[in-house]
Amino acid sequence: MSVVLLQDVSVRKYDTEVLSAVNWNIETGENWVVTGPNGAGKTILLEVIAGKWPVLSGKISYGWSEPLRETVELASNDYSFNRIVNAGAEYYQQRFHAYEAERAPTLRAVLTDQLKPVGTIDEKSVQLKPSSVSEEELQRVVELLSLTHLLDHPFVTLSNGETRRMLLAKSLLKKPRVLLLDNAFSGLDVHSREVLRNALTQLSQQGISIIMATTATELPPCITHVLVLNAGKIASKKPVAEFHVNTSGPSQPKPTAESLAALGTPTFTDFRHAFDLRNIRVKYGSDLILDNVNWKVAKGEKWALSGANGSGKSTLLSIITADNPQRFANDFDLFDKKRGGAGASIWDIKQKIGHVSPELHLYFPRNTTVFKTIASGFFDATGVFFKKLTEQQINRVHQVAELLHVGQLVEKDFSQLSKGQQRMVLLARALVKNPPLLILDEPCQGLDSDAIDYFKSVVDAVCDTPDRTLIYVSHYAHEIPSCVTRFLKLEKGVVVAN
Repeated sequence: MSVVLLQDVSVRKYDTEVLSAVNWNIETGENWVVTGPNGAGKTILLEVIAGKWPVLSGKISYGWSEPLRETVELASNDYSFNRIVNAGAEYYQQRFHAYEAERAPTLRAVLTDQLKPVGTIDEKSVQLKPSSVSEEELQRVVELLSLTHLLDHPFVTLSNGETRRMLLAKSLLKKPRVLLLDNAFSGLDVHSREVLRNALTQLSQQGISIIMATTATELPPCITHVLVLNAGKIASKKPVAEFHVNTSGPSQPKPTAESLAALGTPTFTDFRHAFDLRNIRVKYGSDLILDNVNWKVAKGEKWALSGANGSGKSTLLSIITADNPQRFANDFDLFDKKRGGAGASIWDIKQKIGHVSPELHLYFPRNTTVFKTIASGFFDATGVFFKKLTEQQINRVHQVAELLHVGQLVEKDFSQLSKGQQRMVLLARALVKNPPLLILDEPCQGLDSDAIDYFKSVVDAVCDTPDRTLIYVSHYAHEIPSCVTRFLKLEKGVVVAN
């Protein structure tokens, strides 16, 4: 019996056909992985099945008569599933401003829809309907995803990996027949990936059909079939036992010495140490996030920062990037100057740092062009700026865009790109001002293996100078560039390896 049947389905996104003549029959008992290169159409295919994107031609049919919203669930990648949660996330300006966390909704409130508008002062002024989620069902789902200990934590204090598990829990509480997952393993540590694999196995045993877009190397045990997309068309469909990862296909040409030489060395090099963190301590309420962390990085050093989800990595980086308000209560030097130097503004600090993070991707404005997105890196704005670009800056934007293979996309809106393409654009934004310090926090999320290899070659090349310092975060050893020679590991806010 067919669960979902696509017959000659074609889809246009804006002015581009992104899926063409897709024929696909998903039968009862089957669980599929959809894979393929960046921009192949994986996310759009999931959105079409979920009824979130119209079909240009062809037909989609389902094996039941109930409404789609009650039977098919596309697990969210961000907070857009709820306007109050989305507004709350923006209001608290990422989890680093969680010193106000007692005013933010808890994980329990998010999962049970017991949400009051952001800024509510009088709790009695807002009457909420009883939750449709039973305590028994809530406990079952949070236990499945190892979230039980976080139920009464404000959602803005969750790590990137914990947030992803929360979003999946929200979807599971709707009890769908078909669960669609888009890059669900991105940003998860080893333990969290294992939790997700086990959860998917249990869900499939309960009769839920699972369809997930992921890399060809990340196939959970419950998967029975693999569909490969390429440029919006089906390249192959086969049982997982017959699927083999193609490692011999054409790869992107590596950057040339000439193109990288044109980038130049950082303009600011007058420092001995990029930063010197002394006994850094960050606490939100009763939760100690960082506990006496010491970390000194000399100019030109290349470091990998590792640790499980929730270990404090992003909070530690937020001290360096001037995004954490508790930086004023801590003792550190940036570029040899105390807390950045007397009179130094946040923008003075950020001018010397190129930064990419999952949070930046999550909050970045979608309705701006790729050109403006990259150019905003000159001013550390989020896609909107009011300064006129010089001719040199304009040329620089195009130069970096070409280097990262997004040059042909500069006139498109950021929202029109695939998630992998968006990530490459944000990488270009980090490089455009040629900073002396690069902080790349899980920069390869959403990139296919070819794009990861290419990006690593770019990082190795731009860091092939004693004037560039690198901090690189990844849960995957194969994503770390070869230029990295130093390592620091966090565990529950404490340095355990250096």
